[in-house]
Amino acid sequence: MNEYLQATSIIDWKHPLIQEAAKDLACRSGARFGTVRNCFEFVRDEIRHSGDHQLNPVTCRASDVLEAGTGFCFAKSHLLAALLRANGIPAGFCYQRLLLDEANGRFCLHGLNTVHLDAYGWLRIDARGNKPGITAEFIPPQERLAYTPSAEGERDLPGNHAEPLPEVVAFLNKCATCTEVEENLPDV
Repeated sequence: MNEYLQATSIIDWKHPLIQEAAKDLACRSGARFGTVRNCFEFVRDEIRHSGDHQLNPVTCRASDVLEAGTGFCFAKSHLLAALLRANGIPAGFCYQRLLLDEANGRFCLHGLNTVHLDAYGWLRIDARGNKPGITAEFIPPQERLAYTPSAEGERDLPGNHAEPLPEVVAFLNKCATCTEVEENLPDV
């Protein structure tokens, strides 16, 4: 489990802003379940999805996402992992391949998290942000994700990664605007 608790340059949970937020979100009773729920709901509801709100800057590092208050799904997953890890809760990353543009057959990756709770094992959680037609919740043992792959070519990608995919990090770091991200979303 140690690799799912590490601080890195992207999951920079030792940053003072992350430490402060993680402390504020920790369940007062010490219950991990409550802490995961608090962190999940904070990222889902208080950090705006850059694409939904057409917001810049493009963020990647967890502390930058928290400071800017915005991020795409990948960046929001980085922040959620940092908040969980700062509270001693193992968190990782997983991805889905989703149909973005049916007319042009264009697909993209969607980033979400995994979290380990003793009572349930590893669960996927998606703090992308709710909007009409998209509802994600934290209701273990069920997974209530933003998307369920169903179209031809869509799928849940295998793996529970301790670190975000390098190509996702490189992509976010090279994009300067929300529009640039939306026009070039990565695929596998």
